[in-house]
Amino acid sequence: MTAQIKPSKGAPYARIMGVGGYRPVRVVPNEVILEHIDSSDEWIRSRSGIATRHWAGPEETVAEMSIAAAGKALADAGIAASDIGGVVVATVSHFKQTPAIATEIAHRIGAGKPAAFDVSAGCAGFGYGLTLAKGMVIEGSAEYVLVIGVERLSDLTDREDRSTAFLFGDGAGAVVVGPSDVPAMGPTIWGSEGDKSDTITQTVSWEAYRHAKPDEVRFPALTQEGQAVFRWAVFEMAKVAQQALDAAGVTADELDAFIPHQANMRIIDSMIKALKLPEHVAVARDVETTGNTSAASIPLAMERMLASGQAKSGDTALVIGFGAGLVYAATVVTLP
Repeated sequence: MTAQIKPSKGAPYARIMGVGGYRPVRVVPNEVILEHIDSSDEWIRSRSGIATRHWAGPEETVAEMSIAAAGKALADAGIAASDIGGVVVATVSHFKQTPAIATEIAHRIGAGKPAAFDVSAGCAGFGYGLTLAKGMVIEGSAEYVLVIGVERLSDLTDREDRSTAFLFGDGAGAVVVGPSDVPAMGPTIWGSEGDKSDTITQTVSWEAYRHAKPDEVRFPALTQEGQAVFRWAVFEMAKVAQQALDAAGVTADELDAFIPHQANMRIIDSMIKALKLPEHVAVARDVETTGNTSAASIPLAMERMLASGQAKSGDTALVIGFGAGLVYAATVVTLP
């Protein structure tokens, strides 16, 4: 006799219930960056739109920043840590291969014994984590899921590399995803283009660094082909963003906010033009004072938009992350 498997009993839909962020105390202006590279404040601003970024101190670890952001997100959602059934952490700068930093975070916030794992998807990591959390809530394996994007990219920055030294910052952003009676998270348009994996990468593998002779190889850092990344982000990611709008049944005119990965102000401006976003759509420009924080950039920008009143609860927002891999993830959400 064939056994009958019971169907999953999750929520009909999922939504973002709360958001929180943490930015390290130290604010680093362009003048500090210029101590190590031959450039100018004007050049950095014109190329990236970045004026300052935050760098973490010794005690502002990936775990500590995540816990701070998670606490704010839980409070914003009105959810106790003990109710969390899943913890998903998107990061590329947790230097311990195993165990996942998500397990430590889950324990330290008092979440009990939730599913806990890390996601390595570069600047699209938060979008990947958000999609996984949505699936967990709808499938019924967790009622509430904590999604964290966190980076200490200052640890992976070559401060003498003129093309990247000014780009990266540190920080953590978190959201709580839970059940909803109405659609509040659209279908995710995500994917990868592995043939372009060398476009954004680590300068040397940990294996090569491990076996290198002292002073033979510098500590691994992030590197990228700036022009190739720019072209890909502007032309290809605008298409992905439009696909996410179409999948959600939302037009550009119906959007209230646009929250792209905070990679570069020029990329953001070009995507606005490509998508033909009307002037009433609020656009996240957190990159100016926070820099590129990879997986943390979207939730940090989301929190700032809501805190400043630039966006409000219930607004419809298009979010898209894209980066190393090359990978991407875009979706339309209702803001918490």
